Amino acid sequence: MRRPNQLTLRGLDPRVQREIRELSRRERISMNKAAVRLLERGSGIVQAAPDDRIGASLDHLIGTWTEKEAAQLMDSIQACEQIDAELWG
Repeated sequence: MRRPNQLTLRGLDPRVQREIRELSRRERISMNKAAVRLLERGSGIVQAAPDDRIGASLDHLIGTWTEKEAAQLMDSIQACEQIDAELWG
């Protein structure tokens, strides 16, 4: 019979615990999967995906706005869509 592939960790630094929780929340995965991913990255087994890709910092907002909220944003930035002919003429 095969033994379960399980490990219990105690005494984790609170910063590590926060990273696990944040990764779990951001990627919508279990805390166990988040901890395994961080361990794999830290050990060098798996390369970390670059977090500097365009828009990565706002990915958690995708699909969360109502149509009304989206329309309000578009209305509020409309002035930014105008081209100042004197500057670009």
